[in-house]
Amino acid sequence: MSLYTRFTAHLDAVLDALEADGVLPAGLNRKPVTVEPPRDPSHGDLATNAAMVLAKPAGTNPRALADAIITKLQALDEVERATIAGPGFINLALTDPTWRAELAAIHADADDYGRSDLGQGVTVNVEYVSANPTGPMHMGHCRGAVVGDALATLLEYAGHKVIREYYINDAGGQVDVLARSAHIRYREALGEDVTIPDGLYPGDYLAPVGQALAAEYGDAFVGAPEADWLLTFRGFAVAQMMDLIRADLALLGIHHDIFSSEAELQAAGKPDEAEAWLRAHDLVYDGVLEAPKGELPDDWEPVELPLFRSTKFGDDQDRPIKKSTGAWTYFGADMAYHYQKAQSADQLIDIWGADHAGTVKRIQAAVAALTEGKARFDVKLIQMVRLLRDGEPVKMSKRAGNFVTLADVVGEVGKDVVRFTMLTRKADAQMDFDFAKVVEASKDNPVFYVQYAHARIASLGRRAEEAGIVLPAPDLSLLGTAELAIVKLAAQFPRVVEGSALAREPHRIAFYLNDLASSFHGWWNMGNDDPRARVILADDPALTATRLFLSQGIGQIIRNGLAIMGVTALTEMQ
Repeated sequence: MSLYTRFTAHLDAVLDALEADGVLPAGLNRKPVTVEPPRDPSHGDLATNAAMVLAKPAGTNPRALADAIITKLQALDEVERATIAGPGFINLALTDPTWRAELAAIHADADDYGRSDLGQGVTVNVEYVSANPTGPMHMGHCRGAVVGDALATLLEYAGHKVIREYYINDAGGQVDVLARSAHIRYREALGEDVTIPDGLYPGDYLAPVGQALAAEYGDAFVGAPEADWLLTFRGFAVAQMMDLIRADLALLGIHHDIFSSEAELQAAGKPDEAEAWLRAHDLVYDGVLEAPKGELPDDWEPVELPLFRSTKFGDDQDRPIKKSTGAWTYFGADMAYHYQKAQSADQLIDIWGADHAGTVKRIQAAVAALTEGKARFDVKLIQMVRLLRDGEPVKMSKRAGNFVTLADVVGEVGKDVVRFTMLTRKADAQMDFDFAKVVEASKDNPVFYVQYAHARIASLGRRAEEAGIVLPAPDLSLLGTAELAIVKLAAQFPRVVEGSALAREPHRIAFYLNDLASSFHGWWNMGNDDPRARVILADDPALTATRLFLSQGIGQIIRNGLAIMGVTALTEMQ
């Protein structure tokens, strides 16, 4: 149990006692009550709004209620001082032994410090990447891949069961284009001099696919009509591309639990099942779409289509689930896919590019309908990443076919730099990825700054050993005000984890680690001006052991946070 969770329980016990004393009426809604750090650290260590939010429904004065609350809180051994601020906010200053005990708890819990049962085992399906299987991963996919993977790990850390899923869009026209492109490379592998026509995929990444097709089928399909080879080449090329995509994602340390195929979904009749369920609940009807606004196209004519009543769930208009040809619309297929996902998960999260923002409402409506409002569904929109080198836009990669591959970027700067950088901005904010800046050894580069803090800490044990210092057990009473200030920030990690999980925002972990690293570096640098403030003191083994214990506790928090982000904690900087 984290310190903040423990004090929330203390406050609940106080409020229970005040109910028993008749100061508060029973049954008040306590959900708005919070326990958090005060905005101004000079006000104390913890603050609660309990009196402010409960006074009105209790029919009492906030300051009077606050006075009753602090009378009981001050009786706690961990509380040094409780005061009322403004109209009724309560600030608590905790005793130094409380913070020393929290540092000991960080060491005791180690890799589990910050883990939470917040999720209570609720199953969350996180679908991310889901790029069309028509080529290797490029940097347009990278940010969503990292955000989705870090979010999945964060939710697991906060007590959820998580399903990591990739949806293979292998039923649309783009895979026919892929098959035709692979056929040209197949003919090329058999010795034909080929030209890639406009509209097909020109990337060299398809050359190995053509070679594999040639090895598998010889010249059997060289002059054959398209109908003879299209389905075969489509399945073969998609499988090859998915192997390539999996390999690219593995470079980032990303592995999915499930790969769902749109083609298999349709072949299994899942869209038909979804339509039947919706019709049985009067949520699909046969109707005519409203005419487009403005001047009508020459070829427009009213056509009766099966329409989903998405306006009933907040959408702007009802949506067709089939085309006039009888084929499923993109929406119809996606609706069935989400119906399938909801059958094995309590909550759904989709990670989409910002260019898909226009489809959010309709899918939200579909999930609300098909789960009867029981499944929470969130869409996280990911903004684009602009690639720069020393401030100048990066030219596209000719080898890859007009885009920069994820493999190229990871190969140049490394997995950890890519992953950390992708989490240094909120997902819906645009991002610049400058190859020079992300590897810069500067406090302005959060990747370096956090990694350097961990490497510094890792070096301390080696330095103490090299100095021949025999370390006694740490005496935490030797920790001064500056050291306890770092402990107070470290103790916020469990709260940051829970807040990040609730908001589904893994970038908050990166922000917190940067703040913690800054605090540690600031404390470390005190030794530059005052030699007695250094961690390693050859003439004072007791203080060395205590400061080393503090440093290692901070290192543990950094490791735990980086693990959520999927980033390795470095022990040496090169």
